[in-house]
Amino acid sequence: FSKKRLLPYYLKVKEKDPGRWSGWAISPDLEKALIAVLQVKPRRTASGVATITVVTKPWGCSSDCLYCPNDLRMPKSYLHDEPACQRAERNCFDPYLQVASRLRALMHMGHTTDKVELIILGGTWNDYPPDYQLWFVKELFRALNESSATGEGSAERRRSYRACGLGNRPDEPTSQAVALQQAVDDGSLSYNQALAQLYGAGTPWESIASWQKASFDELSTQQAKNEASRHRAVGLVVETRPDLISPESLLLLRRLGCTKVQMGIQSLDPAVLGLNDRKLETGALEQAFELLRAFGFKIHVHFMVNLYGSNPEKDKHDYLRLVSEAPYQPDEVKLYPCSLVKGTRLCQLYDEGDWQPYREDELLGILANDVLVTPPFIRISRMIRDISAHDIIAGNKKANLRQMVERMAQESGAAIAEIRHREIGTEEPELAGLSLDLVSYRTSNTHEHFLQWVTPRNRIAGFLRLSLPDPSYLRTHQAVLPVSPSEAMIREVHVYGRVAGLQETGSKASEVGAQHLGLGKQLIEAACDMAKDRGFQKINVISAVGTREYYRNLGFKDNSLYQQKELL
Repeated sequence: FSKKRLLPYYLKVKEKDPGRWSGWAISPDLEKALIAVLQVKPRRTASGVATITVVTKPWGCSSDCLYCPNDLRMPKSYLHDEPACQRAERNCFDPYLQVASRLRALMHMGHTTDKVELIILGGTWNDYPPDYQLWFVKELFRALNESSATGEGSAERRRSYRACGLGNRPDEPTSQAVALQQAVDDGSLSYNQALAQLYGAGTPWESIASWQKASFDELSTQQAKNEASRHRAVGLVVETRPDLISPESLLLLRRLGCTKVQMGIQSLDPAVLGLNDRKLETGALEQAFELLRAFGFKIHVHFMVNLYGSNPEKDKHDYLRLVSEAPYQPDEVKLYPCSLVKGTRLCQLYDEGDWQPYREDELLGILANDVLVTPPFIRISRMIRDISAHDIIAGNKKANLRQMVERMAQESGAAIAEIRHREIGTEEPELAGLSLDLVSYRTSNTHEHFLQWVTPRNRIAGFLRLSLPDPSYLRTHQAVLPVSPSEAMIREVHVYGRVAGLQETGSKASEVGAQHLGLGKQLIEAACDMAKDRGFQKINVISAVGTREYYRNLGFKDNSLYQQKELL
């Protein structure tokens, strides 16, 4: 009688045995109460959307960082024990299968899946062939559009893999990769060399790659369907390296429907980056930030403490630069400590005594300091990787690291301003006491305005990121940018609280939290007024495919890569 069995049983009876379900006489109010009681892990959708993480197939990496895992069963930097990676491997790294299975799981857990943020992980997105990128994203949208309890699409796709000679038995990836993995771990083969033997010519993956392709027309068809789908993509995220960000790559990302880019930065210190074989020049990093802002993307960076060659004071100074200096100031940060994982080249330095993990009190002190200097417009999304404790040779193994850090930060008496700590989560928002707060800051090429709905206790119920570009920057780079100096940009609109279904409005919506109460609309109206007052003639929004209809209803018109509104 566990929750994970009761709720799927109830949903199955409702769909497939209407006679029995009718006999239960379940009223809408009773069903709502029942699902609320049986819902598993309610925080999964407390941020306002249902997040689905998918992983691309293993592929060669154009970089080889000192600390990076080399698990041949996964794309570079990921381990097969991580939850999303386990799901990907079970589903042959197929985007359609991953989304379909995750949707079913979330629905069986009692979560609303009308609004979905798709997060694509897999090392460096730009290293994959463009044909594969198109196919991968097209299949993500197709899975959202075709999702059903019958699983017919999934069964057909699995037959395709079996026809190419690829099964998905739990022991199959291990048995195939074990010898090559040993060669990588002992240094006789590089990750890329071993990967070519495992997935290259003469393997089932060669045949599979021949049909993992798509056209823009096929992608556009699925995107158009998703605008009115039961499961709409309200965000699409990819991860890549800063040195691979260019106007051309960002143009492709927008055509794919991407709204947020994750970048692995790890450090701003050139010496530390060099010691860790992280090939990244300051100029390339600054250019990446500027291009992402000019194109309207939300910027999510990965940052690490305890890298080889660093120390606690360097780490604190480095992070302060990231969140305060004009060229940087991302919207989100994954801030986590470097851990020693088997098979990485960092192992030799550890054995020789040249690198050691920080003591727990040192690590907590650094991270608590970083949390407290994080401004209110930045969200620290996480502080640990989903790496199993048995995969970590040395370093933090505590899953509750964030709670420990926040406890230390709060004991200092200072307030934590970063977004995630202030989200209303599953709480009922104090709507009567909400006030609109403005935080403004300058970057190297924009003037940013962070508008937030806050409760009397400074909890955040929703926010908007308005980006007013520096006209001189746009004029200088006009040839490669898709916007003009007269156009402002809304880079993000987000309302927190439990996910409300797309049809839940008015009084019904008030029962499920802040969504669909007009908070987003009011934020957008305020942003339009601010942009107009500052002389901008038009305003763009970097809308996701599944939010296009929402913005059309607010007066925005489709305009190539964005939706646009005249500021009259």
